[in-house]
Amino acid sequence: MATSDAPLSIGAVTLRAKDRSTLASYYESVIGLNVITQDAESISMGVGDNVLLNLQEDRSAKIRPTEAGLYHTAFLLPERKHLGSWMRHAADSRVPIDGASDHGVSEAVYLQDPEGNGIEVYVDRDRTQWAYDSEKPKPTMSRLDAEGLMNLADKPWQSAPDGTVVGHVHLQVGNIEDSNAFYIDEIGFSIVNEMSNASFYSTGGYHHHIAGNTWRSQNAGKRSPDSTGLVQFELLTTDVDGDMAGKTYTDPWGTLVQVNAIH
Repeated sequence: MATSDAPLSIGAVTLRAKDRSTLASYYESVIGLNVITQDAESISMGVGDNVLLNLQEDRSAKIRPTEAGLYHTAFLLPERKHLGSWMRHAADSRVPIDGASDHGVSEAVYLQDPEGNGIEVYVDRDRTQWAYDSEKPKPTMSRLDAEGLMNLADKPWQSAPDGTVVGHVHLQVGNIEDSNAFYIDEIGFSIVNEMSNASFYSTGGYHHHIAGNTWRSQNAGKRSPDSTGLVQFELLTTDVDGDMAGKTYTDPWGTLVQVNAIH
């Protein structure tokens, strides 16, 4: 995986859901995650025993799409043939798609779950194929070769394959300055790409593990505690004995960032 050699990478994402059963069914049937554990209030899903998504139910929660929080959770598949297989599955199942793009460093398809949480399903290109600017990955944007990808599918989509991970989390933030101060200065990411209304952060030379944008959330304050969507995401650190392992941080908009060591 392109994220595996990074000092920090993404683990599990936790969402507050109005209806966890409906969301769980969607992530199972559309994305291909399996239920790992569940109780009266939550469902944990992933690939095999690796948890990628936690759904915490709050029937009274309200959907507020312009608040700070989640823009999308990006599920990274191991190979291009897997993305092709998933795309055939999505087409056959008539899954609504918001968009698709070839970013040079990756190939991606975008959609939303039933409660409006953004999703990206993508595959990375080999790093030898990436373009760089001042030694930083330089994503581009062009038309996705959907037909070419689907022609690579060697078997029907059954479930997300082993090795599927959350490759990155894209956030809605209130302003870029505070986002940079938190994710760069406090957490320790490097900035890879930036524009007036978005920043992209990574470690280990990846194209991005986290992004923050103000496209729908300019000047947003802390997220309402009864809103659906992002509650927390996990960061995995390779520095088992470091100061960050085991700590929980809170970003300026109320998102919890739990750091756990990879053993």
